Amino acid sequence: MNRILKNIILFLLTTMVIALGIGTIIEKVNGSEYVSEKIYHSLWFCLLWGFISVLSLVVIFKRKMWRQFSVFCLHLSFLVILAGALTSYMTSKDGTLHLRQGSTADYFFLKKTNESSPLSFSLRLDSFAVECYPGTTAPSDYKSFVTYHISGDSISQSSIISMNNILSIDGYRFYQTSFDSDCRGTILTVNYDLWGTNITYFGYALLALSMIMVLLLSNTFRRLLRHPLLRRNLFLFALLYFCSFSLSTTAAEAIPSINRDKANELSRQQVIYNNRTAPLNTLACDFLKKIYGKETYRGLSAEQVLFGWGLRPDVWKEQPMILVKHAELRQLLGINGKYAKFTELFNANDYKLKDFAAKEYQGNVSLKKSVQELDEKVGLILMLTQGTLVRPATGKSRVSSARIEAEIIYNALPVTKILFMSCLTLGLFSFFLLLYAMTKGKKNSHIVSVKKAYNILAMFMIVAFLLQLYTYILRWIIIGRIPLSNGYETMLFMALFTLFLGSLLQYRIRYTQPFAFLIAGFTLLVSHLGQMSPQITNLMPVLNSPLLSAHVSIIMIAYSLFAFCMLSGIFSLVLMCIKTRDFRLNQSILQLTILSRSMLYPAVFMLATGIFLGAIWANVSWGNYWSWDPKEVWALITLLVYSLPLHSRSLPSMRKAFIYHLYMVLAFFTVLMTFFGVNFLLGGMHSYA
Repeated sequence: MNRILKNIILFLLTTMVIALGIGTIIEKVNGSEYVSEKIYHSLWFCLLWGFISVLSLVVIFKRKMWRQFSVFCLHLSFLVILAGALTSYMTSKDGTLHLRQGSTADYFFLKKTNESSPLSFSLRLDSFAVECYPGTTAPSDYKSFVTYHISGDSISQSSIISMNNILSIDGYRFYQTSFDSDCRGTILTVNYDLWGTNITYFGYALLALSMIMVLLLSNTFRRLLRHPLLRRNLFLFALLYFCSFSLSTTAAEAIPSINRDKANELSRQQVIYNNRTAPLNTLACDFLKKIYGKETYRGLSAEQVLFGWGLRPDVWKEQPMILVKHAELRQLLGINGKYAKFTELFNANDYKLKDFAAKEYQGNVSLKKSVQELDEKVGLILMLTQGTLVRPATGKSRVSSARIEAEIIYNALPVTKILFMSCLTLGLFSFFLLLYAMTKGKKNSHIVSVKKAYNILAMFMIVAFLLQLYTYILRWIIIGRIPLSNGYETMLFMALFTLFLGSLLQYRIRYTQPFAFLIAGFTLLVSHLGQMSPQITNLMPVLNSPLLSAHVSIIMIAYSLFAFCMLSGIFSLVLMCIKTRDFRLNQSILQLTILSRSMLYPAVFMLATGIFLGAIWANVSWGNYWSWDPKEVWALITLLVYSLPLHSRSLPSMRKAFIYHLYMVLAFFTVLMTFFGVNFLLGGMHSYA
């Protein structure tokens, strides 16, 4: 009976995971409303969750799980969360309220039916304001100044509704959503969910408490940590390393510009760029990389190039420095080589790109994109020569000199490029060194050399961690917040945590050294490839919340731990393929298995914590703690998939090293899909692309 029940639950969970994955693909094709109606809010989908919950409850009682109180609370918390979700689905109201300045309303329109629903109070919009970052036109917040009057109460009260600052009245919550183009009207999201949210939040609290109890009190996890193969001396190293780079340039030919000393002095001038205050150095570097694709031009710095164009555009227009990557476009323009002169893009006074604008839209996507990129480069040069590109920062828009110096140092250090090349190289070397050491006996004459190589690599990892930490802190100082708001910054954090974990564990567990190098290297490589913009910008108002940093950082730590489990799986499978395995290889496989399992527990718990922190943030910002966005769905899929190996007592196959490691390798696909697949394939509110 227990076996049949277990197989039914496993089948239902597998069906759920498949349905969730297919749902995100259908949403990409048919839209959110279609997939919500046919899958997420359908009767069969609710029944599927219901069957899983009821059968799980039966298992809890049949196994008398309350004897293990922490495990009992952990499973019970998920049932409470599902109960809260069901309550929200059945009792909540969602809608919108549009108010013009001076107008009053005592009703709102329901989202599902567009029918009006009465309020037990009236709400008046006194005024609406858009606040911007100092000296820029980038919005920092949207504020609705309102007055509400509760029926039967003689006193009216005033309040402000803004991003991440909701107004609660009699169980109704109002969220700032949008506004009219003339800034004299506001659009508010209205949510009424008196019971569902509270039940769900109680489930989150129970989940957090139970996860802590499992890590501290559970015999299963504690046995893993006490295993003799993991109990070796841990050497703690304190190392401070500072890297400075000096730019060496070749002598520039006679191209009119300012001298290097003057350029360095002007590089610290504060300007408005990307809707924030930045040093002129940042604008100049981005300008040159955008136009030329490199950080210097014929020995001239970015500032020298910028002022050269501004002072003598007639000479600089004859310089072949506008990068044109597309071969067909170069042929159409009659350009020899990869670089074009500004004058080569004009025929007399006629702009060449407009001559084949019709061809641009005939289905050749790559040509279309190249034409747009080249047109943008021409536009930047014209803005510079016309004096509209460089806007000095004045008054309140100016920032401290420390932030300016930090950004100049940050721009001068190509740390991402250096570290991804170094980490990948050292990771491969460490990996093959580990294989070599494992295939040789302890009496091998080269064992001393291998240990020395390990120690040297260990020092390199600590240096890499400190260098990554140094640049991450610089970016933090520059933007004045934790760098976790976009894909590039989250990849930097993931690499930082991976190097930290590797530096901490490499002396205790040798396998973590190549894993940490390779994970950090590939993470930084992906961020360097340009798929995620490294430019520093101000936060969107809705992202300006402390919950964002906690939500993203905890999930990225979980992804890093999952990556360690994946590489442990690959390494173990490689060792299992060696036909003549001796005792040392078998011990190594066992140690990798224990290492992977010991990382799996905190990884799953951190992912769960990150998900419910994100749900709380969404509820505070948008009035809905779960919206079935593709990234939310794939994060849930990842949680369900990685939770399965934690049930090794119920699933004997997961006790076998080969099955476990193969599963961990395949399971990492869900992590890749959650982070990269959603960003670049499926889209959604969480897409960084």
